[in-house]
Formats: sequence, C-alpha cells, structure tokens
Amino acid sequence: MKKRALKILIALLFFILSFTISFQNIGINYFLYIVSYIIVGLEIVWKAIRNILRGKVFDENFLMAIATLGAFAIGELPEAVAVMLFYQIGEFFQSYAVNKSRKSITSLMNIRPDFANVKFHDKLTKVSPEDVKIGDIIVVKPGEKVPLDGKVIEGKSMLDTSSLTGESLPREVQIGHDILSGCINQNGVLTIEVTKEFGESTVSKILDLVENASSKKSKSENFISKFAKYYTPIIVIVAVLLAIVPPLFLGLETFFDWLYRSLSFLVVSCPCALVISIPLSFFGGIGGASKIGILVKGSNYLEALSHTETVIFDKTGTLTEGVFEVQKIETIGISEEDLLRLTAHAESFSNHPISISVKKAYGKEIDQSLITQTEELSGFGISAKIEGKNILVGNEKLMQNKQISYQKCEEIGTILYVAIDEKYVGYLVIADRIKKDAKQTIQFLKANHMNETILLTGDRTAVGKSVANQLGIDTVYTELLPNEKAEKLEEIMKKKSKNGKVAFVGDGINDAPVLAISDIGIAMGGLGADSAIEAADIVIMTDEPSKIADAIKISKKTMRIVKENISFAIFIKILVLCLSALGISTMWEAVFADVGVSVIAIINAMRALHVKKY
Repeated sequence: MKKRALKILIALLFFILSFTISFQNIGINYFLYIVSYIIVGLEIVWKAIRNILRGKVFDENFLMAIATLGAFAIGELPEAVAVMLFYQIGEFFQSYAVNKSRKSITSLMNIRPDFANVKFHDKLTKVSPEDVKIGDIIVVKPGEKVPLDGKVIEGKSMLDTSSLTGESLPREVQIGHDILSGCINQNGVLTIEVTKEFGESTVSKILDLVENASSKKSKSENFISKFAKYYTPIIVIVAVLLAIVPPLFLGLETFFDWLYRSLSFLVVSCPCALVISIPLSFFGGIGGASKIGILVKGSNYLEALSHTETVIFDKTGTLTEGVFEVQKIETIGISEEDLLRLTAHAESFSNHPISISVKKAYGKEIDQSLITQTEELSGFGISAKIEGKNILVGNEKLMQNKQISYQKCEEIGTILYVAIDEKYVGYLVIADRIKKDAKQTIQFLKANHMNETILLTGDRTAVGKSVANQLGIDTVYTELLPNEKAEKLEEIMKKKSKNGKVAFVGDGINDAPVLAISDIGIAMGGLGADSAIEAADIVIMTDEPSKIADAIKISKKTMRIVKENISFAIFIKILVLCLSALGISTMWEAVFADVGVSVIAIINAMRALHVKKY
C-alpha cells in the first residue's frame, strides 16, 4: 500500500508539473507526461498484453490501455495520463477498502493458538496444537490462548471470549466445565483434558468458515461477472463502429473527432465500479457481521437473508437457555431451605439433569452420613431415608401411588412433589429459562414485516405453547421428532412466495437436517452441537437470539448498498456514454464516469463494515 501510494504521488507530481508549467521546449512537457504515464500506466498495459496472450482479451485493463494509447495517438497526452492516474487512485481506494474489511474478518485469525503445553509425568512440553491428541492433558497459563477444545479437570479462571464470540464480559470456568479453543485465559492456571483434535476444534472450524466465506458468490455477484463478460466486447465493437462509420460512411465531421469520441466512449464504458464495488459490499457485510460474532458462510446467504419472510425457531438452547434450574419452591409446614436440602440429599446419587439442577440450587456439600437408604422408583421418583425420615420425591403418579393427598401444581415445567413420612410438604418447579433477548428478537421480526414466526419443538405441548405465548410467536408445533421437524419445514417452505426465504434457527444435533433443508440455516454456535454448526449457513457465536435481528439488518443494508451502487454506476455511465457519442463530453467527463464513479461506489460499499447492534 505504501509503495502504491508513493508511485501515485510521484506520477501526480510529474503530471501537475507538466500540466501547470509551459516549458519553452514542448518536448519537456511531453517527456513529463510520458514518465508520469509509465509510472502509473505501464502495469495496466502489461496486464492487458499478458491477458490477451492468455486469451482473456476483453477486461478493464484492455479498455484502459486501448483508450489511453489512443489518446496518445491523437495527441491528448494530459487526458491519457489523467485516465491512468485516476484509475490507479481508484484501485488504491479499492485495496484500502478490501484491507479494512479483511482486517475485520481476519482479526479472528488472532484466535489461532501458536502452541499447547502438554503435561506428561508432571512435565510440560510445548508442542504444536496439531500434534495434540484426544485425551492428552494440557495446561493453559494466565495470558495464554486455549489451544484445543476440552474439559477443565483442575483449576478455576476467567476467560476472555471476545475474539471468539464478540461477548465483552469474561466467562468463569472451573472443574467439569467444557472449554472452547480460541479463548484467552485471564488469571488462574487451567488443566484441561483434550476432547477434540485441532482440526475438529472450535477455533479451527471458525477459521475455516471465515477463510472460505467469500468463495460462494451471491446471485448479484454472478450477474456482474456474466454482465462484464458480454458487456466488454459489445462496448469495444460499438466504439470501433463509432470511430469508423460516421466519418467514412455518413460524412460527419473528421475521423479525428470521431476517434476522440470513440476513445472517450471506451473510457466511460469500463465496468470497474460494478465489478469492484459489488463483491466489496458483500465482503464488507460479512466483515461487519463477524465483528459482532455473526459468521456468514457466503455472500449468497447474506443476500438470501434480506429476502426472509418466515423465521422458524427451535426452543431449547435457541430461545431458552437449555439449562434446567429450580424456578420456584412452594412449601407447607416446612421452610424452603429445609425442603431444598432434603430434596438435594434424596437426589444426591442421581446424575439425571433434574437431579443435577436440584443439587446446583442447593449449592452446598451433600452430607452423605445423613442418608441411610435410597431407592429409585422407576417411572415415579426416588425414595430415601434421611435423618431417620422417609422422604419421597417424584411426580404426581408417585403421590397417587402412595395415596398421599397433595396440591396439584399448574406451573409449566418439571414438578417434583415432596412428602416426609407420607405427608405432603410442598413441590419444586424445575424449568428452562427463556433467554433475556428472545422477546425483543420476536418483536423486531414483527416490526420488520416478517410474515410469520414459528416454533418447532420436541418438547411437550404445554411447555411449547407457554414459551410461544410469552414471546408472542405466531404458530407453534410441539412433540416433534427430528424427521417430523424436517417434514413440517418442507410443508412450510411450500407456502412461501416466489422470492421469499425461510430461515430456521436451531442448535441441537436433531436440528442439523432442518438447518440443511431450510433456505437459510442459522445455528447457535457458542454451545451448539457441531453437526448443527456444520449444517448451518450462518452461525451466531454468542448464542443470543437478538443477533438474528442484527444479521437481518446487515443483510438488508448490504443489499441496499449493492443496489445503490448498481443504479448510480449505470445511470452515470449511460448519461456520459450518450454525451461522448454526441461529442458533448470530453475525456475528463469520461474519467469521472469511470474512475470517479468507482471511487464513490467503493466509499459507499465501505459503509457495509459499520454495524450497529440491535
């Protein structure tokens, strides 16, 4: 970039010197113009010659070379140099814009770990992350990047996950917690058992997504590529006819005048503004999205997202936290603390998620000496003897089976009824918690004229309807198996409009088929299943539903910028092409219509990088 800037400045100095000072010997002016042209134009002419030899004749290099060499031939040296000079300035702006957007994407490359400290016989060996195997023990010291996915087996620390997820607040991890590669360990020393090889780790997959994001072209980009392929030869033929037909066959003015108009026509016709700015707009949109933790696997998906008319959600882990917690405790003749303590002791030998949530809510160490007997009652619950009391913890069937009078709970969730010595003493409600930004996401979608929001879940009807009602979701389908989810999605997709798109948002293994079938699959990538992330087109690294609103905003803004650039470039080009053909405009207007429009379009495309969160 520095070399290119220096080259442009030197050429510009020679050009200004020759343009503003009239030397007594006109040859000095010509010499300065030629030097200036060689500095900025030789590279373009050489590219044109090289492409012609390779069979690629009609491109922007060919147009620029033939137009400027023709201008030299008719003695318009200042205009020939100006065309090349401003073209190089336009290219410089393009490179600057691409570098800026690439930096926003490749800032993710900073998450690539350089080494891993493998622990073997109490000794640490620094090795490449690619050489670490599943089951190896690694140690991550404060300030180091976590090199591979794993499970914490020793230590406690805070993790900086900002480069991975965009989340500003550090996360706390301790023994038993899963840990993702790419995070930065902030304070304590962590000992980790590796659960995935480097090629399958989170950081490796994210880098792969980003590096290949621009490889899938959108329809707009394909249109521009095809357009340029046919457009350039047509323009060259028209320019040749414009130079020959009017003076030779119609007797209009001189050959020199029509050659000049023809060359101006060639300069104007160069499709640089379209060819450069449209891919750059999509690249900027992908870069802007990645800065806030949204990974778009290709610009075609960014374009498709702007046409979304129906959004379908999975429930657990997508709109809810996916973590069961004790939400409510109701007691009769006993304190809440005692009820929770007895229930936690009764559930202490079970690894069921419900039992784990009860023990987590209790938050204290279980005194095993208080428990003299436990028995799992299949399909009912648990019976235990604690502190000499007979404790029953289970569902309604357990209370009915033991003929215990109880108060039926109407709350949504898993209800644990508790009895002491066959006397009912209360219940605990264990339920999944709705994500704090889920409701505002649904409100955004409705405010932006989304046709329908739908919930597809394998959960019970009562739970599904409760979540849908709380969030304001239009339609809900419950108790669906994975294949039934896919069938329901296909049913919904048949009803969409011709240009409309259906997006599905999920996170589980059972969501992978649905994510793959939908027009746009959006996966919750922070804690989502690998298969879901693999099948998705867009990955939300922060697990926040509100990022869906951000992604839609980015896609619509990117498409708006693309349309602005196409409309502006075509309008100016048609206008100046007509003026060139009529001989009203000069090469200077032609320079603006090509390079000036390109620069304006590039600057406009850079707006896609600036993203405001919803």
